[in-house]
Amino acid sequence: MYNQTSSNKAVVLLSGGLDSATALAWASKEQGWQCHTVAFDYGQRHRIELEASANVARSLGVQDHRIITVDLAAIGGSALTEDIDVPKDQHHDATIPITYVPARNMIFLSLAAGLAETVGASKIIIGANIVDYSGYPDCRPAFLNSFAKTATLGTKTGSEGSPLEIVAPLLKLDKSEIITLGLKLGLDYGLTRSCYDPHPDGMPCGHCDSCLFRQEGFAKLSKTDPLPYPE
Repeated sequence: MYNQTSSNKAVVLLSGGLDSATALAWASKEQGWQCHTVAFDYGQRHRIELEASANVARSLGVQDHRIITVDLAAIGGSALTEDIDVPKDQHHDATIPITYVPARNMIFLSLAAGLAETVGASKIIIGANIVDYSGYPDCRPAFLNSFAKTATLGTKTGSEGSPLEIVAPLLKLDKSEIITLGLKLGLDYGLTRSCYDPHPDGMPCGHCDSCLFRQEGFAKLSKTDPLPYPE
C-alpha cells in the first residue's frame, strides 16, 4: 500500500546521536516537514543509541518512529560491531577508521528509500557532515548524490516521475555549528548519545573520536555538554 508522494513528508535517519537529532530538528521545526524517523538495530555494540533515538523522536513530536533490524554484525569488519578496541584519545586522519561499518549508510539509505515509498515521503534526511565525510566514504557528497539517482531509478515512485531527494542539511557544518543550530531550535542534547564505546550504564567514555569531536564542539562555544562524562 503506497501513500501519495508529498513534498511535505520526509524520512529521517535518526541514530540518536547529536548530528541526526539536529537534522531532525531542522527538518521538523525549521522546515515544518512531517517527519517519519527510523533507527537501525544493526548489531552495534553501543545499543544505548536506540533508546536515545526514541527519546529524541518523542521530544520533537514525531508520530511515526521505527526501529528496523538488520544484522551487520554478521558482516563484521568494524569496531562498532566486532570485539575490536575502539581507538581512544586520537582523532582519525585521512585513512578510513576502524569505526567505519562496511556499507552501513548504503544499506540504511536503501531501507529508508523503501520506507519513503510506503509513507509517501519525497525526501530522506541524513545528518552527514564535514567531520564525517573526512573519514567515512558513505557520508561524502558524491556518494549521497549518486544514491539519490540510484533510488530514483530503482523505486516505483521514482520511475513514475517523483524523484527521491537525499537532504544533508549539516553537510558543510562542523560540530560547533551543528550544536549552534540545534540549540537555536530548542533541541535537548541531553537526550542524545554519541559515544562509540559507552560504559554499561550508558555513560559516554569521553575518549573515542565521537566523544572528542562532541566535547570540542561544545567547548568551542564555551558551553557545557549536558551529558555526564567520567572524571
